[in-house]
Formats: sequence, C-alpha cells, structure tokens
Amino acid sequence: MIREICKTKDVEIIKGHVSKDHVHIFVTVPPHISVSQLVQSLKGKTSRKLMMEYKSLNRNFWGRHIWARGYFVASSGNVTDEVIIKYIEEQGKEPPDGDFKIDD
Repeated sequence: MIREICKTKDVEIIKGHVSKDHVHIFVTVPPHISVSQLVQSLKGKTSRKLMMEYKSLNRNFWGRHIWARGYFVASSGNVTDEVIIKYIEEQGKEPPDGDFKIDD
C-alpha cells in the first residue's frame, strides 16, 4: 500500500524497512509535495485500510491511533545517500554481541 500511495504521488522509494514498531523509508519527493502531506497520506490511508480489513483493530484501537502522531524526517545532504541506504539495510539486524558498545 505504501508503494501504491508513493506511486500516485510521483514519490520514488529508494529504500525501506518495516519493523514491528516503526518504518524507515528513504524517498525522493517532488517539490510540489510537502513532507507533512506525504506522511499524512501514508499514515491516513494505511490506517483506514487496516481498520477496514481487520475489524479486530477497531476494538483494540477504539479512540486511539494506529500510527504515532509524530514522525522524524531528515534530508540527505549532510550524509550521502549510500550512508542512509546502509543504515536502513542494517535495521532489524542485531549488533555484534547484542550490544551497542564502541570498539576502541
């Protein structure tokens, strides 16, 4: 569904990863679409479709939101596209030894 929404808005998906509690998506957005418009469309349309297809969600999320209200956005430029793509590819993989320690 995210692919369909992006395609209708001429948004190119470069890389993406879906985790159990969040989504990473690296996209190219046309200048006539604001990031907030894209996020609103992605969250709104996917939420509505999920609620329609899975009636049990209506009971579980009654009066609440499927998606969190906020989102984080950063533009590429300070880091290369390759760094962003590698970061997304690494999502869901355990760090060495299951820890975030820094090697000296």
